[in-house]
Amino acid sequence: MHNRAKFTALSASAVCLALAVSACGSTSAPAGNVDDATGESDVTLTVATFNEFGYEDLFTEYEELNDNVTIEHKKAATSNEARDNLTTRLAAGSGLSDIEAIEVDWLAELMEYPDQFADLADPAVDGRWLDWKTEAATTPDGQLIGYGTDVGPQGVCYRADLFEEAGLPTDRDEVAALLGGTWDSYFEAGRDFVAASDGVAWFDSAGATYQGMINQVENAYENEDGTVIAADNAEVKEIYETVVAASVDDNLSAHLGQWSEDWTAGFQSDAFATMLCPGWMLGVIEGNAEGVEGWDIANVFPGGGGNWGGSYLTVPVQGENQAEAKKLADWLTAPEQQIKAFNAKGTFPSQVDALESTDLLGATNEFFNDAPTGEILAERALAVDITPFKGPKYFPINDAMQQALTRVDVDQTDDVASSWDKFVTAVNAL
Repeated sequence: MHNRAKFTALSASAVCLALAVSACGSTSAPAGNVDDATGESDVTLTVATFNEFGYEDLFTEYEELNDNVTIEHKKAATSNEARDNLTTRLAAGSGLSDIEAIEVDWLAELMEYPDQFADLADPAVDGRWLDWKTEAATTPDGQLIGYGTDVGPQGVCYRADLFEEAGLPTDRDEVAALLGGTWDSYFEAGRDFVAASDGVAWFDSAGATYQGMINQVENAYENEDGTVIAADNAEVKEIYETVVAASVDDNLSAHLGQWSEDWTAGFQSDAFATMLCPGWMLGVIEGNAEGVEGWDIANVFPGGGGNWGGSYLTVPVQGENQAEAKKLADWLTAPEQQIKAFNAKGTFPSQVDALESTDLLGATNEFFNDAPTGEILAERALAVDITPFKGPKYFPINDAMQQALTRVDVDQTDDVASSWDKFVTAVNAL
């Protein structure tokens, strides 16, 4: 077994360019040293992810199982950074990793360029994922451009200690009853909390709260025929105004931009008491709130059920190690590995067998007061009854909305009306 200077965590940062992709890339296999014992060529695989996928220990395990493989991990801090890097290098025709993780919000953009990704369809993985997870990454002619990783069923994470100080219940079931499953009851509980607390906000970010609400709208920004409706959709404007009113008028927001340095620091300074919580957020919270006691998760979500996020692993045709990359992507997205990733970072599996596993359903999370996170997130997944349509323009439209919310909630440079007008201008410019 050769020496492993294992995976390096690099931050992907690039300027987002237009995705005007030409037919480019190499499919040649690299020359490498041959292992005398196995007869296999040594290969270094680069894997680009973002946020928390829970793969660090899995990379080590894969290397131990495959003596000829060394993995270099390129980890972007945010989904936006990863997308900027991917689109830039895709357009340039070089520089992508052997495996590129993509987020569901920008999947539709990439589905317009299937020739830039290896076809991952294989009888060996048929039926591995939830049907809708696979269908979203499958072209009309049957090409599968990505293997599904996680989905993002949401609960509400909360600081039980701060609830207690404000005279609110702390037991998970009682908290679920308090929030009531509606947005009105969630905001009402927030007003009660803020009135009784000493300067602690109810939620972290207007942008994050908006995201939870808009993911319950079937057609928020586009119709299936490609018509952009975002600027004229009364439901979108109503959600925007509701979130801003709760954030600014009721002062329920900590006025933090999610993923910013101030937001990260807010976990250590008791800046907020709740946040909407897809499974993958559990690892983010635990990392940012290291040493902070009191976090828990309630089996409830305002408005019923909601899914936020979920990703795929793709193999760009630029890569010189496509065969080995496909093997690694296959292994990482097998049910057994996805359960390990869930235990590491809370990324909830999209694999059918994983969802039925007693290892998943019986999982608890020590950091979240030993909450039965497997059972809670499984129930939250069953509560999701709307899969929002996300077309090729979903990501830039949603990004424009996040900027509109930031102007009002975080930067406080605009009022509700002027920031909405800027959003409409940005949408029309698309």
